[in-house]
Amino acid sequence: MLSARYPTDLPAWRALQRHYREEMKTRQIAELFVRDRGRAENFSLQGAGLQLDYSKNLMSRTTRKLLLALAKQARVADAVDAMFSGRHVNNTEDRPALHAALRSKISDQVGLQTPDVREVWKVLDQMEQFVDAVNSGELKGYSGQRLSEIVNIGIGGSDLGPAMASRALKTYWRRGVNFHSVSNVDGTELADLAASISPERTLFVVCSKTFTTEETMSNARAARHWIATTLGEAAVKQHFAAASTNRAAMDAFGINPAFRFGFWDWVGGRYSIWSAIGLSLALVIGMQNFKDMLAGARRMDLHFRQAAPGENMPLLLALISVWYNNFYGSETQVILPYDKRLDRLPAYLQQLQMESNGKSVRRDGRAVKVKTGKIIWGEAGSNAQHSFYQLLHQGTRFVPADFILPLRSSGGSEDQHALAIAHCLAQSEALMDGYDAADSFLRHPGNRPSNTILFEALTPDTLGQLIALYEHKVFVESVIWGINPFDQYGVELGKKLAGRLGESRNPSTRQLLQKIRAVKSRGK
Repeated sequence: MLSARYPTDLPAWRALQRHYREEMKTRQIAELFVRDRGRAENFSLQGAGLQLDYSKNLMSRTTRKLLLALAKQARVADAVDAMFSGRHVNNTEDRPALHAALRSKISDQVGLQTPDVREVWKVLDQMEQFVDAVNSGELKGYSGQRLSEIVNIGIGGSDLGPAMASRALKTYWRRGVNFHSVSNVDGTELADLAASISPERTLFVVCSKTFTTEETMSNARAARHWIATTLGEAAVKQHFAAASTNRAAMDAFGINPAFRFGFWDWVGGRYSIWSAIGLSLALVIGMQNFKDMLAGARRMDLHFRQAAPGENMPLLLALISVWYNNFYGSETQVILPYDKRLDRLPAYLQQLQMESNGKSVRRDGRAVKVKTGKIIWGEAGSNAQHSFYQLLHQGTRFVPADFILPLRSSGGSEDQHALAIAHCLAQSEALMDGYDAADSFLRHPGNRPSNTILFEALTPDTLGQLIALYEHKVFVESVIWGINPFDQYGVELGKKLAGRLGESRNPSTRQLLQKIRAVKSRGK
């Protein structure tokens, strides 16, 4: 069972409060290195194919010991077992959270008692047949041309996952095949895209579990109109595929039954890249590379389930985050990948963490007593250095950082990538050590904490590991805080109000609508 206790009631939490107040509040990271000559090694570990150096953090061996005790008292291990076994850890929606099953083997025993779990491998086989047919040219567009412009239509996790991963894995794109994404409801993305690609070579993948998501279906209908008016109504069946469970709606739209791919209500949108939501990605990088990404995530799953607490990478990252959030009062965390191909990773992790853990009510309906979640933000590499690093180095905000660093170039010059490595390591060092200058304008206070995540190269395998790492980090945090990371009711209210704004009683909204109508009427 998941713990029903408030974290503040746990002995380890109270011990951490004393430890922070009496030992760590004024501690310097540099001092911790002086006290522990083996700190760099003792605060590093390897999980699957990733390496984590967490030595540049405001934590001692005592801190780590107390944080691990907190995880034990919060029954994190029991919660992990509950999630992987298929218990209804998504209690508010009364369902399991089995995204890990999407990349598992039967021998892993992930939620096998859950209805439809064994369908995962059937859908993967169906995806493989479809991807191979498109990539080989066996399956062509209406006019007989190869389908080489793959357009993902989705929103939220149905967009961010494929969009982020396709950019990250650009070097794996099949020759002549291009990825595009359309998500925003204002229509500009599709308008720009239609002006630059050929409809004869375009395959749209509509990603909506219910096939009713307003933003997605608005774009899908506009795309359908484009295909129907340029190629003819009969062309729709050869230029649209869908990841959905709503057969009636797909029938009405005109989705070819052979181009439909299912997924399940135990897969949340922000955890769905491993499912048929990843179809557009698989079409671009090929099914074997997609499977390699699943295999990488599975490697991290096994590490998370099997590694000892003190050597468990997702667990430690989560505990470090809780330490800064709830004891140091940190409001934000910055994600800094030093590879331009990972420039959408901060946005992806922003949704994963903020939509999952941005909650103020516990599993049992009681209000939380501690801060949950963090504001997640970031940017790629050296671009960020010339943007917001000023605040990180000399500002008044306390912002822990995650540096993410592949050791080989993902497609550029190795000499230039060596510069990226140098900048990454130098920035983490400067944040920690600071700079003691006589001129106060030049002084860097230092003592700014960071993690550094290393891997040899950005491959489908390592990308899968990286995403799964943060998925499990989010789950551990949620267990400690006693919240459900798998629902997102906060997303729904605004969408409901948008459908009936004309009835709004809010005086500000009514005044804004009057001004908008006045401008619109002048434009007619």
